[in-house]
Amino acid sequence: MSVESLIFDTLASLVSNRVYPDVAPQGVTALPRITYQQVGGKPVGFLEATPPSKKNGRFQVNVWGATRLQVAALSRQVEDALVTAAALNTTVLGGVVAAYEPDTKLYGTRQDFSFWF
Repeated sequence: MSVESLIFDTLASLVSNRVYPDVAPQGVTALPRITYQQVGGKPVGFLEATPPSKKNGRFQVNVWGATRLQVAALSRQVEDALVTAAALNTTVLGGVVAAYEPDTKLYGTRQDFSFWF
């Protein structure tokens, strides 16, 4: 199973399956929703030149909604869900950062996580 599938499976029930890689598809207006993207990771290498059994990825997870209170509450649920997902071996890499998109009038949050998969 891919890390993207694991992220989706972990977060889907929080937002009625509205979890998307990178950006929500054009025309999707239902809120709240979650987007995520890989923004790095920690490479693993061995002197024996063998591939590692696990990989690391740093992912930014974004929550989007109609109000600041809605996204603040949902972002706490997202963090709790990811931290307790055994398959992701999650480390929280920073606190929640608030956002606002004036073009769409959406409130948001973003937070970085490290996953071993």
